[in-house]
Amino acid sequence: MKKQYDFTNAQRGKFYRPDAKLNIPVYLDDEVRHFVGGIAEQKHVDMGKVVNDLLRSDMSLAKLMQ
Repeated sequence: MKKQYDFTNAQRGKFYRPDAKLNIPVYLDDEVRHFVGGIAEQKHVDMGKVVNDLLRSDMSLAKLMQ
């Protein structure tokens, strides 16, 4: 790295997009991936939908416990 950079012609926020959607990778253990994959295969849906559905049901349970 240089000790000093020249930002005289730089534009603040040139690449900023407030509506940009960030997809965060989620790494599942092999056992969980196999379980979710089996459900997704049976229902003929994407694994992401199964994971979201499972997490939503867990969120509902957690709200009831509060």
